[in-house]
Amino acid sequence: MNTTDDGARHREKMQKRKDVQDKEVASKTVEKGVLAVHTGPGKGKSTAAFGLALRALGHGKRVVVVQFIKGAWVTGERAALERFDDLVEWHTMGEGFTWETQDRSKDIAACARAWEVAQAALKRDDVALVVLDELNIALRYDYLPLEQVLEDLKARPGMQHVVITGRNAKPALVDAADLVTEMTLVKHHFNAGVKAQAGFEF
Repeated sequence: MNTTDDGARHREKMQKRKDVQDKEVASKTVEKGVLAVHTGPGKGKSTAAFGLALRALGHGKRVVVVQFIKGAWVTGERAALERFDDLVEWHTMGEGFTWETQDRSKDIAACARAWEVAQAALKRDDVALVVLDELNIALRYDYLPLEQVLEDLKARPGMQHVVITGRNAKPALVDAADLVTEMTLVKHHFNAGVKAQAGFEF
């Protein structure tokens, strides 16, 4: 084996790859707020959204988090992100998971209050990222009018990013989004009897 030839071939291959990549990057000139949707049956939708929040905070940008459905239980991501209290606003508005409340009218009222908070954030030029956690669940059960949600999302400031999480994203929301990621379930430790643990699930 001639390692010199292998090295030269590798450099040539990587240079061609770099040329293609540089050309691709240079062709992207649009700068705008991105509407992202994290959906699907796999774990990690909210976790990925909070990763985006951390990224925004790293650039000194303001973030608003509105949690639909989930109740006011303490999570590691909330505790961590609230250390940036000069840049983060966190609103946990839900009454708990729908199978816990078992009260549709209560869930609808909680989601309506949460959407009022979200609407206010979606009108603010100083907010770079709005995280609408589990909004897809609220829409799935028709706790909120989809048309109003889409209208408010469309009317937001041009450079504001929004990330929406939750299973079963509505097709109209998927169509309106710029970025849609579906988390697929390959294997889950819950099925082996492993319980939810602090620092991993919450």
